Amino acid sequence: MLMNKQESKYFNTAMLMDEALLYLLDKKDYDYITVKEICAKAGVNRSTFYLHYDSIDELLEETLDYVIKKFVSYFNVDTKDFINNIDKLDRKDLVLINNKYLVPYLNFVKENKKIFTVVFKKPGVMRAHEAYSSLEKYILNPILDKYGVPDYKKKYMLQFYVEGIMAIVKIWVINDCNDEIDTIIKIIEECVRA
Repeated sequence: MLMNKQESKYFNTAMLMDEALLYLLDKKDYDYITVKEICAKAGVNRSTFYLHYDSIDELLEETLDYVIKKFVSYFNVDTKDFINNIDKLDRKDLVLINNKYLVPYLNFVKENKKIFTVVFKKPGVMRAHEAYSSLEKYILNPILDKYGVPDYKKKYMLQFYVEGIMAIVKIWVINDCNDEIDTIIKIIEECVRA
């Protein structure tokens, strides 16, 4: 599908502003970023910003979508194919706490630690709950079904695993991702097995 000139111009401007916000997040705290700074970094004027967004929070939401697309590209797994074939996969292929999934995830977190700092500070703005709900619905619940986990246990197990892993990642991000990725993977694996 070809984009017309207007759609292409909008896409390019949006991408410039997404990149500008990510750049600024790497330099300063989200709460202190201004529209003026975003516009200066993106090379657009304020009226262009307000033509596209009502607020920096709205730009942040769009930037999150941009980051998620970037995130998916870190994996050598076709996510749609994985989701559509969960019921056909062997149980051993459904174990997500392994290097195949954790290495790209943690590399992405490390390379984008400023955005994750904002995710942990402002989960509502970053729609963290929405992302978790999709993960739960399309991946985690079907995997638990494959393992025969009863419905009444699922919510507890999901909360334990997801919140536990996120807590480890949060501490890692707070510590500027100073520990090696292999160290974090070992900690996650030890906690999951405990």
